[in-house]
Amino acid sequence: MRRTAAVSLSVLACAVMALSACKRTEAPADAAPPAAAAAPAGAPAASGDAAVSANDNLNAVLWIQRAQEYRAITQQTYRAAADHLDKALKEPNWDALVSEERGNAAKGLKPAVVLDVDETVLDNSPYQARLVRDGKEYDEMTWDQWVAEKKAKAIPGVVDFAKAANAKGVTLLYISNRAVHLKEATLANLRAEGLPVADDSVFLGLGTVVEGCEQAGSEKNCRRRLAGQKYRVLMQFGDQLGDFVEVTANTNDGRDALLQQYHDWFGERWWMLPNPTYGGFEPAQFNNDYSQSRQARHDAKRAALDYAP
Repeated sequence: MRRTAAVSLSVLACAVMALSACKRTEAPADAAPPAAAAAPAGAPAASGDAAVSANDNLNAVLWIQRAQEYRAITQQTYRAAADHLDKALKEPNWDALVSEERGNAAKGLKPAVVLDVDETVLDNSPYQARLVRDGKEYDEMTWDQWVAEKKAKAIPGVVDFAKAANAKGVTLLYISNRAVHLKEATLANLRAEGLPVADDSVFLGLGTVVEGCEQAGSEKNCRRRLAGQKYRVLMQFGDQLGDFVEVTANTNDGRDALLQQYHDWFGERWWMLPNPTYGGFEPAQFNNDYSQSRQARHDAKRAALDYAP
């Protein structure tokens, strides 16, 4: 999903305050999250936060970069989506936006698909690998530097799908939590990887102003509404629940409820890509409170494991 600020207040605070107040300052919710990383090889053992093992994210990043299974899943997802395109195009009432985000009739509008960018279209695992190597966590400065390098590769399968959709007259819209000031570098990266980019307007980054809609933190609902004003959205692609629908309660129960409510949409209108390196699932285990030490967050995640007692 891009990069945007993730939820930072506790669940209790979020229940009282608007979701926009839950915006996290150091890590984008759909982008590079804080990776619990280890010290560089050969570094002396440390205590406290620095002692937390890189294993929190090491295997996840390694899986994305080296597992044939990962590439099989992404290719499988995009190939299956391509097989559904004609059906979606032929049904005039087909729409991948939830009713709350569809402010106008979709029938008769130009067809489009909505794609998140990070870990859905572009692979940022080298950035995550650097965090593991250097014992760092996500921060906006290093993230912006990474985006400026324009080195992210296309997720396996996405280019073939995007070209097939484009050939059928479907516009590709990139709704990303990469900030709007990263637009130029992002579009250059997309084009370099062979992704169709109709024009600069197809990138809707974090900070896009949508008249009459107040964005809550890094949620994408306003930008999806904007897309729906001009397009009939056939499909949405993402690696986070928030890429498809607004997440009003980032708790395990809240996320379970959303999945249950829209489970029939996945594999038809919505297409989920795998991303074990970061996302809303992680802070949901420690009350969305990134002010806690790395060790405390690590311990909360361990406590959330099911040991089948």
